Amino acid sequence: MPLPIELILMRQLASHLRVPIFLVDGQGTLLFYNEPAEALLGRRFDEAGEMKLDVWSTIFRVTDENGACLPQEALPLFVALRQRRPAHGIFCFTGLDGMSRRIEIIAFPLEGQSGRDLGAVAAFWSVETGVGTR
Repeated sequence: MPLPIELILMRQLASHLRVPIFLVDGQGTLLFYNEPAEALLGRRFDEAGEMKLDVWSTIFRVTDENGACLPQEALPLFVALRQRRPAHGIFCFTGLDGMSRRIEIIAFPLEGQSGRDLGAVAAFWSVETGVGTR
């Protein structure tokens, strides 16, 4: 089934931004993350590809400031996707390259003009270095 035009346009927009972006559909399937996100996530999107929610929410290890693993329900993107509201958080994150980073994230739901639930998008950045990898 083809993607809704709004998700295609969101992916296109994200590909032109310097802010790391992570895009999921209404079921939580990872559809895309942009080049600035690749540096923080530890792998190019072309290599990682689309992933179901239960995969990406577990392969990216997320912990609080004390090292305790955070449940999926505490992740801002999961909140935006399931509760249909914006969410924000700061936590430690281990990318696919094994590197740990402290990131700040804001996520919000995507809703089509007709009220269709399209998914959610997250923008995030390294707390230590600022947006992306600067």
